[in-house]
Amino acid sequence: MSRLCVPILCAMFVVAGCAQTMYDPGRATGPYPFDKHEATSIDIQVFRKGPTLEIVNSTPVSYRDVDIWINQRFTRHLDVLPAGATVQMSLWDFWDLRGDRFSAGGFWRTEEPTPLRLIELQLNDDDPLIGLVAIYRD
Repeated sequence: MSRLCVPILCAMFVVAGCAQTMYDPGRATGPYPFDKHEATSIDIQVFRKGPTLEIVNSTPVSYRDVDIWINQRFTRHLDVLPAGATVQMSLWDFWDLRGDRFSAGGFWRTEEPTPLRLIELQLNDDDPLIGLVAIYRD
């Protein structure tokens, strides 16, 4: 019986060691600005490609020093979103107020990926948020 227990315990430790930590209090962000939410959007398309967020700015406007919000919860800063350009961001780099990481998915995922429902730009602390067009693919 003890010969069987050792390999099973070793396998359990290996599997547990592969699990990705989804919580880091040091990565906690600010709260979502609900008072700045608007029901309008602009012509910037957002595609999810596995654990990558692809943002296509088809407008003639460049945006600098913005925060990207996902699902009114997860955020990440973006230095520049040039006019007419495509920017790719890792969904693993989005964090929330409590330090929880966006579940981006991918081949080695340990839990179901979080769906993208609402993507917004925050230009500053005073202006309303700008909605982006999320394109869903099966």
